[in-house]
Amino acid sequence: MIILTNFKAYPSAVFENARQLVQTHIEVQTDILKTRPDVQFAVAVNTLDLQSLCKEFSDHIDIYAQHCDNAHFGSSTGKILPEMLYQMGVKGVILNHSENRFPSENDFEALRSTIACAKNAGLTVVCCAETAEEGAFLSQHSNADFIAIEPPELIGGDVSVSTSRPELISESVTKIGEKKVLIGAGIKTGKDVSIALKKGAIGVLLASGVTKSSHPNTVLQNLATAHQ
Repeated sequence: MIILTNFKAYPSAVFENARQLVQTHIEVQTDILKTRPDVQFAVAVNTLDLQSLCKEFSDHIDIYAQHCDNAHFGSSTGKILPEMLYQMGVKGVILNHSENRFPSENDFEALRSTIACAKNAGLTVVCCAETAEEGAFLSQHSNADFIAIEPPELIGGDVSVSTSRPELISESVTKIGEKKVLIGAGIKTGKDVSIALKKGAIGVLLASGVTKSSHPNTVLQNLATAHQ
């Protein structure tokens, strides 16, 4: 089971707060692995925090970038280079998040080429999709490692996709395949994770449920002890 926390740019999850939150993930992961070796934590941190956090923590937890570009060393002013991310110790990257979308599936060459660039650099790619159909299209026409299904209307809200649209999880797994689907949008509790796992997802992508919590260690413990 994968639990990927997107720190986004919340004040509670940047700079020194990001460092403390990564440390919390590591502490919970170390404890959980004693009884649940199948649980894998990962964190997607703000670009400005990547280098310092990778230097300190990349040997202890998988660190993801929140975006990268289809760009290489050289004339790439302002671009986030996959090769640089990999050399810093970044494990993977989130692409096509609803807050940072590429062109639509009818003109998705920019996304496909960015996925390929990231993969060639050695990064694991989590590609976001808003529907099962879009996820299936992206899975069939790119080499992304995981497809994260996130209905945009539920992101950051109080109602999770697991409780409001569990059928979407089953549909996504059927269309995309087993061991490839992450579920996001409103995920906050162990119950949300359990539903996602029972419907065939390999894990979850979440943000505010952890980053905005006053007790993120308790939330992470609850998420990680969910059962299929």
